Amino acid sequence: MPDPILVPARKGKAARLDRGERLRLVNTHGQQVVDTWAFNRDDIAEFLSMEHTRAHLQKILPTTGDTLYSNRRRPMLSFVEDTSGGIHDTLIAACDARRYELLGVAGHHDSCADNLRAALAELGLALPEIPAPLNMFMNIPVGPGGAISWEPSIAGLGSHVVLRAEIDLVLVFSACPQDIIPINGLDRTPKDVHFEILGA
Repeated sequence: MPDPILVPARKGKAARLDRGERLRLVNTHGQQVVDTWAFNRDDIAEFLSMEHTRAHLQKILPTTGDTLYSNRRRPMLSFVEDTSGGIHDTLIAACDARRYELLGVAGHHDSCADNLRAALAELGLALPEIPAPLNMFMNIPVGPGGAISWEPSIAGLGSHVVLRAEIDLVLVFSACPQDIIPINGLDRTPKDVHFEILGA
């Protein structure tokens, strides 16, 4: 078995995947949202795009068997397996400093946007702007009239997704530090997650 790689609560971690390799992302303690990004390893200007993926899939919730697309409309990442209940948000931007200010937080608060920047910096990479993430395990129902709500994740303890790289990728995961609204469970406590690179 591959060694698990920890994504600490409130922090981020990057990994390189070769085309055809698979990665298992585990919701170690359950109900933890994981903001997820993918970038073309050879050209970081090509990234996993929720807008282009929704147009291709013609739905807002990706599931097992679906392939997700880049901003250049190329296959980038595929869902091979999902034991989490299949609720993954493609609508909401990554949390950032301004988001927490608007939620009433004074001073510094960890954010997924900062986690993405820090994880990429460890690889010597930088972005001009933050793409919209695939919010793995995040439960944002769309109700009558198009209204959305912020609900606790349904992902159970130890549930997972398996993803396959369709090109050589850099993947970034952020164990979302949101503790103001209950997306990470009614206790509003961010938790560790981990992932394992499974090979092709």
